[in-house]
Amino acid sequence: MSARVAVLVFPGTNSEDETLRAVRAVGLDGELVHWSQPEKLARFGAFILPGGFAYEDRVRAGAVAAHDAIMDPVIEAAQAGKFVLGICNGAQMLAEAGLVPGTGPLRRPTAAFAPNRDGRFHSLHVHVRLAVAPERVPILGGIEPNAVIPAWASHGDGRLAAPADELACIANDGHLAFVYCDRDGNDVPAPNGSALDCAGLVNREGNVLAIMPHPERDAWTYMHLDDVPAARGDARAALAPSGGIKLFEHFARAVRGKVPA
Repeated sequence: MSARVAVLVFPGTNSEDETLRAVRAVGLDGELVHWSQPEKLARFGAFILPGGFAYEDRVRAGAVAAHDAIMDPVIEAAQAGKFVLGICNGAQMLAEAGLVPGTGPLRRPTAAFAPNRDGRFHSLHVHVRLAVAPERVPILGGIEPNAVIPAWASHGDGRLAAPADELACIANDGHLAFVYCDRDGNDVPAPNGSALDCAGLVNREGNVLAIMPHPERDAWTYMHLDDVPAARGDARAALAPSGGIKLFEHFARAVRGKVPA
């Protein structure tokens, strides 16, 4: 039985196609579902909220989308233990919906992704490292300890912000899923000034993950040729899977584990 994954599309979403391509590349049955189709979501076993600028990032990035009617079944699915992955704008939506870090009431966020410290939009290649034990993130089935994922940062509002007591909870209670690092996994300061150098958050149950950089934009080698100069001029090498696809492979393993044989 094929695992079905809904890739949600809001007004202003702009990364649905490359996200869907990555989902299908790892063998999942992915489908785009638009904000006006909440009745479709009951058919799916997992959900991805991709990047973009939903509702023009009005109020705060992800805030309006978090209150869209299509988020009701997503929240219900998350509470039922289904897997929900948010990337960039999708990560912002999950924070605004209260699903990550998940330490307060629904739709009353205890943390948010605020404008970058320098006030600029960031578009740069980064690496992020798993900062929790693998068993804390069942949404990434079988991921190895301290796994390093290459990705592209592409955001103006990627800085984790929260009160000091909430940041302590995030750091001490296993909600800090990913931090920024170099390609060898050594910690580096978050380029956007994110508190705790946070690049991703996970809820208490480990089935909802928010990650700010885009792994789907580093799923194939041609997407970061500056890091792999040997692939220049070599079509076969350029089209080979890259490190970003690793996150989707682990997501697929987790989703298949939820599907009855």
